[in-house]
Amino acid sequence: MLLSARAQRAAVAAHALQVRTLGITDYAATLAAMRRFTHGRDAATPDEIWLTEHAAVYTQGQAGKAAHVLDARGIPVVQTDRGGQVTYHGPGQAIAYVLIDLARRDLKVRELVRLIEDAVIDTLDQVGIAGERRAGMPGVYVGGAKIAALGLKVGRGCSYHGTSLNVDLDLAPFDGINPCGYPGLASTSMRAQGCTATLDAARTALGRQLAARIARYSERVPVQQAAAEVTQ
Repeated sequence: MLLSARAQRAAVAAHALQVRTLGITDYAATLAAMRRFTHGRDAATPDEIWLTEHAAVYTQGQAGKAAHVLDARGIPVVQTDRGGQVTYHGPGQAIAYVLIDLARRDLKVRELVRLIEDAVIDTLDQVGIAGERRAGMPGVYVGGAKIAALGLKVGRGCSYHGTSLNVDLDLAPFDGINPCGYPGLASTSMRAQGCTATLDAARTALGRQLAARIARYSERVPVQQAAAEVTQ
C-alpha cells in the first residue's frame, strides 16, 4: 500500500515520543502552552512529555472546592482544567506533563493513570523508597503520606497535565490546603525519606520511566491503522 506523505507522518507519529526538559517555567504560561499544543495537534503530531519545575503556586482542579484552600499564605491560587482538587507546586518538585494521543495508542484514561503511578513507583524504587497506591486516591504514597500528585485533562482524545513528584522541596505550603481534597492528608518528599538524589536526577529518571511505558503502547497501533486515520 502506498501512503501519502501526511499518512506516512501519521504512521511515524503513532510510534514517536519526544521528551522535553523545560527547566523552571511559569505555571499559567505552561498551562496555556499545553492547551495550544493539544488543540492544535493532528494525527501527524508526535506525543510529548514535558519535564519542568514551577515557582510556588496552588493549582485548583476543574471542580475544585475553594474550602480546600485553608490559608494561601500569599501563594497564588490558579484555576485549572485538570481533574481533582487543589494541590501545590513549588521549587524542588519534579513535574511531568504527558501530552498523549490516547486513541492513537489505544490507551484508556485509567490505563494512563496506572501507567503514571507505575512510573513514579519504579522511580522511587530505584532509590530504595517504597511507593504505593491507595484505593480511590490517585497518586503515589509512602507510609500513608502523599509523595506524588496526579491529575489529567483529556481534550479531543488527547491528554495533558500529568504528575508532580516531591523531590526536595519545602513541604510547609501543603499545610495551607487539604491536599487533593483530603483534610489532614500528610505530604512527604524523597528528601524527607532520606534520599539525596538531585532534582535533575529524579526528573530524568521519571521521564525515562514514563517514556518507556508509553512507548509500549505504540505496539498496539499498526502502521496501516495510523495511516488510515488521516486518509479516511
